[in-house]
Amino acid sequence: MNAKVEKEGAVNALDMVKLVLAAVLLVAGIVAYYSVDWSGWARLGILLAGVIAAAAVGAFTAPGRTVREYLSESQFELRKVVWPTREETLRTTLVIVVVVIILSLLLGLIDVLLKWIVLDTLLGAGG
Repeated sequence: MNAKVEKEGAVNALDMVKLVLAAVLLVAGIVAYYSVDWSGWARLGILLAGVIAAAAVGAFTAPGRTVREYLSESQFELRKVVWPTREETLRTTLVIVVVVIILSLLLGLIDVLLKWIVLDTLLGAGG
């Protein structure tokens, strides 16, 4: 049995209080941003303080720990990715550009042929 198994979706009362407090801090920061008549940087500072305080309080809840764990595991997985070199990227981009040009020419040719067949030949409207 896995030791990390927890009750899914269960948020205890303390976590609920913390989440409500985080929401209140976030709303307070947003309200203060729009209601205070200060310079732009001071207002932005108030907004950022509210967002950071809400994130800090929310990070110490069970959902916050889950998000932190997910971000940590995602960062670990990103280290495993083998990114293409500059030459590979340029070569692939060139192939895509050539294919797009060829396909656009083919579609344009099909369009001209269908126009010629339908309008000029069948309907006789090419006059």
